[in-house]
Amino acid sequence: MTTYIQAETRIKLKPSRLQNLRQSGRLPGIVFGKNTENEMIHIPSVPFQKWLNQGASGFIELQFEDKPSLTVLLEDLQRDPVTRDLIHVDFQQVQNDEVLRTKIPVKFNGTPEDAKYGGVVQIQLAAIEVEALPRHLPTVVEFDISAMKIGQTLHVEDAEFAPEVTVISEGNESLLSVIKP
Repeated sequence: MTTYIQAETRIKLKPSRLQNLRQSGRLPGIVFGKNTENEMIHIPSVPFQKWLNQGASGFIELQFEDKPSLTVLLEDLQRDPVTRDLIHVDFQQVQNDEVLRTKIPVKFNGTPEDAKYGGVVQIQLAAIEVEALPRHLPTVVEFDISAMKIGQTLHVEDAEFAPEVTVISEGNESLLSVIKP
């Protein structure tokens, strides 16, 4: 699923000017990619925050008034350490014919059986790093964890991907465990 967000190019600004930009409801960011120049941008904070709250997965189409749109993936977020407000965003530009390395978010559905009897769910990893052409990238990896019992662990190798997707994360990395309290 692709999300569309209006974007504008920006020039390098002093910290006080960046603060004014944020106070006006805009979020500064940068777009980078292979064989392209880094581009400083700003986007409206509210639609981007809504996209984050809905799971922050999939492609974003940055639409500009004066030039062609760019397809990007979220690469990194910076937040204010005190207020937790967004202060900067990094996007990776998507080239349809080039292999892309990114992190796919993991979604856990259900409540483990033994959580009802005191078991504690521990999430160790919220994303799996993969490489693939953009058209083969899933937007999210989902697991049904309702049948898990105390002592069971879900690993990266338990995720199923299309054959065109190469998993970069180690297969024995833990995603989620159900442990004794």
